[in-house]
Amino acid sequence: MNTERDSETTFEEDSQPNDEVVPYSDDETEDELEDQGPAVEPEQNRVNREAEENREPFKKDCTWQVKANDRSFHEQPHFMNTKFFCIKESKYATNAIKTYKYNAFTFLPMNLFEQFKRAANFYFLVLLILQAIPQITTLAWYTTLVPLLVVLGITAIKDLVDDVARHKMDNEINNRTCEVIKDGRFKIAKWKEIQVGDVIRLKKNDFIPADILLLSSSEPNSLCYVETAELDGETNLKFKMALEITHQHLQKENSLATFDGFIECEEPNNRLDKFTGTLFWRNTSFPLDADKILLRGCVIRNTDFCHGLVIFAGADTKIMKNSGKTRFKRTKIDYLMNYMVYTIFVVLILLSAGLAIGHAYWEAQVGNYSWYLYDGEDTTPSYRGFLNFWGYIIVLNTLVPISLYVSVEVIRLGQSYFINWDLQMYYPEKDTPAKARTTTLNEQLGQIHYIFSDKTGTLTQNIMTFKKCCINGQIYGDHRDASQNSHSKIEPVDFSWNTYSDGKLVFYDHYLVEQIQSGKEPEVRQFFFLLAVCHTVMVDRLDGQLNYQAASPDEGALVSAARNFGFVFLTRTQNTITISELGTERTYSVLAILDFNSDRKRMSIIVRTLEGNIRLYCKGADTVIYERLHRMNPTKQETQDALDIFAGETLRTLCLCYKEIEEKEFEEWNKKFMAASIASTNRDEALDKVYEEIEKDLILLGATAIEDKLQDGVPETISKLAKADIKIWVLTGDKKETAENIGFACELLTEDTTICYGEDISALLHTRMGNQRNRSGVYAKFVPQVHEPFFPSGGNRALIITGSWLNEILLEKKTKRSKILKLKFPRTEEERRMRTQSKRRLEAKKEQQQQNFVDLACECSAVICCRVTPKQKAMVVDLVKRYKKAITLAIGDGANDVNMIKNRVRRLVHHPLQCDLHQPARPPHGAARPGCERQTEPPLPRVIHGGTKRLTIQLQEILRKLVARGFNIFGPLLHTSWSLSANCGTGWRGALRLPIFCCHNCLCSCNNSQFPDWLGYFLLDFCECFFNFWKHCNLFWHHV
Repeated sequence: MNTERDSETTFEEDSQPNDEVVPYSDDETEDELEDQGPAVEPEQNRVNREAEENREPFKKDCTWQVKANDRSFHEQPHFMNTKFFCIKESKYATNAIKTYKYNAFTFLPMNLFEQFKRAANFYFLVLLILQAIPQITTLAWYTTLVPLLVVLGITAIKDLVDDVARHKMDNEINNRTCEVIKDGRFKIAKWKEIQVGDVIRLKKNDFIPADILLLSSSEPNSLCYVETAELDGETNLKFKMALEITHQHLQKENSLATFDGFIECEEPNNRLDKFTGTLFWRNTSFPLDADKILLRGCVIRNTDFCHGLVIFAGADTKIMKNSGKTRFKRTKIDYLMNYMVYTIFVVLILLSAGLAIGHAYWEAQVGNYSWYLYDGEDTTPSYRGFLNFWGYIIVLNTLVPISLYVSVEVIRLGQSYFINWDLQMYYPEKDTPAKARTTTLNEQLGQIHYIFSDKTGTLTQNIMTFKKCCINGQIYGDHRDASQNSHSKIEPVDFSWNTYSDGKLVFYDHYLVEQIQSGKEPEVRQFFFLLAVCHTVMVDRLDGQLNYQAASPDEGALVSAARNFGFVFLTRTQNTITISELGTERTYSVLAILDFNSDRKRMSIIVRTLEGNIRLYCKGADTVIYERLHRMNPTKQETQDALDIFAGETLRTLCLCYKEIEEKEFEEWNKKFMAASIASTNRDEALDKVYEEIEKDLILLGATAIEDKLQDGVPETISKLAKADIKIWVLTGDKKETAENIGFACELLTEDTTICYGEDISALLHTRMGNQRNRSGVYAKFVPQVHEPFFPSGGNRALIITGSWLNEILLEKKTKRSKILKLKFPRTEEERRMRTQSKRRLEAKKEQQQQNFVDLACECSAVICCRVTPKQKAMVVDLVKRYKKAITLAIGDGANDVNMIKNRVRRLVHHPLQCDLHQPARPPHGAARPGCERQTEPPLPRVIHGGTKRLTIQLQEILRKLVARGFNIFGPLLHTSWSLSANCGTGWRGALRLPIFCCHNCLCSCNNSQFPDWLGYFLLDFCECFFNFWKHCNLFWHHV
């Protein structure tokens, strides 16, 4: 029976996860389905639907299988794939990695092949072949061979040096050692000898050699702390936790040697934060997720030793899957140089053809009748013209710039050293200078038109401080007036009564401490108990002091606040959590943890109290919490007012709530939870659905307010960028009010700015769509498109939108599956045709709406997108890049910015407190590794570093030189064959020219600060810098 799935993907596609950002949905929207009107389901469709409903659900098995301590299992014939003809290799990669491009046999042919892809190099190769033909050569063949070999040799040596360094790095990594179980005991083995299924032991500060399943460790509950800076740039430690059964039974060497667990999991992919699998051991299945996987490239920290089972090795590891193939990055200057060479080719051919035709005409009219010109060869004038055509190609070879690419590469290399040596980009607090990570993208900095920046840790310092809270409708915190400064008589709260206090929290409301100690309001104690229990923080004890390891600064600040107020998180196991409540230690059973993610925007924990009651505690964004509150919440409005006050003070907010759960209700829900947690496919979706069933009818406790201060100098930097006509988009997950106030604080928004909100411009977009629909019709393709501005000219405007508005206006809202049941099984050709047309209309409408949104947003000087998810961040960057064809810069500091950064043209990833927006020069140079430097009085990089004008001047100079030397052949012959070749330009003239353009700066740093309005001049398009018609006409006239 032929069936058609409603989804666009196939089962095979679903089983192959990938990391590409797919922010767009093909599902119909509510509005479109309503427009289509009711449809009558055909009888055949009804029969097929009933058959489908009665059919057993399709199950997609995890195809990656791993058997512990059994190498022979992975060498079975059905795991072998044919690679080349009859040569077969195992689907399981070895752990040896290869990042180099060449070996001893492939270096010469591959490198030459890559170099001859360049038009100029290929031209001179053809020219060399022509010069070897005696009938047409006008210059000695070696006059072309020598400069060609020089150019090829310089590039080849540079590539060889780079590849030798890669060889050395690969050898160093592949020959690292670790302990692997062989013959029943741990033995030292090299990384390249590790195979899938091996059980290995790692020690403190060891790099992880492969993607492994954590089995046990020296820490309580088999916790393992890892540093993931090599993967996502984040320096804060993350913890992994082994399964309870492996923690209990796999601690000793003999038990690890006899471990025979079997794992089924997803195929190798590049998702760093996702993993789905199941461990089968002792007749029981155990769910596996990313929290139990240690990834290659991470470093073991604060853990004496740990044991793991190799799941993915070598090229199959996630870090290698993310590396991809080395891609040559081309800038607009590279494309311009190719365009120059192709244009010169055309001019050369036309000029040679004209001269050849003229020579043939002269031979026919004069040469054949001049006895003193007879050379003894009886050839026709046309044949002589044909030979002379190739001769002129050789003579005029100097028009083609063989030294162009080498000159530009050397200039870029020199400029990258000046970036490294720039003291104004030195960060003394960390003793960190600027570092150019690539030498090919310098001039792109001067072409950036849009900057997309995360807020937390980028505009702000990412140091979270608990400032205020609202409990049961009452606001607690700093109530000092704005006129009162830090020297006010109001003293901060003294936490010396709490032996666990860390002494770092500064809080000014003494009444809150009195409420906690008196216990008059149970909600106050319940509030801080929630902060102490609802989290994923792990605790370390260093010199008897508690040290919290949090996945995010927000979570760490909240747990530390609860600690200072007397509710101290002490320790946790797989199933328990221990809290010190005002000096009394109590241990609670943890029944379930409902994880946080960017879509849920909340996390919950279900615990059993000492009285035997079951209670759910939840914290999250106010938008998602308020949707799930019980209708009988007396302090709902007061808390909302407090949230608005906190947002007005640029504080980050979270809502806290709880719920009592009956025993029977929990038992029924727990069965669904356990089933979803071991699902082999779509596990995340199944868990989210189960979470929704329990996270409802919540009781509001209050809200927290955390301060995250701005980075130093951000307002000044944004002001300079604005004068350079660079538009800044801030993409954040904070509340709209918080984001708006941050915009004013960093001077992205000013008093003169007209702020437009998403709700205000919806009418403009709908009106524009209506006008475009009215203009469409049979003759629409013959009518030129009219690009009308959305706003009148003049004025400073800013746009503030939310993630929900963005989904709605861009038709990204998902539709419930029940709404499209009527179209799930189309059978007739008419139905298929109508469905296809409906999808095409929807796609056209969506594309037009996206175009209108981008046009409208780009008319604003600043855009703030709040309450956006990482996927929406990537979508916004992709839309601007797609419809504006502009050079963009994306700046982020954490894993939630990865999608956005991947969708950029240029990127900047940095650590908090190590960078601000002072130096956008860092992006192409800091893309490989995080980190950038702060300055006190920074010059704008497109003037000092990254100006396109310096290279376009170089291209103009090369063109002038070529024309001057090329047209000298029409005068008296004053040159030798060596001078007529390309040696002159490749040699001493290039040596004189390169230092000038390496050191050339359009403006000095002092002029940059004195004349900031000049900055827009250096944003000129490279074509405007290079092509000046009248100047080049004058150039040709003088040289001809």
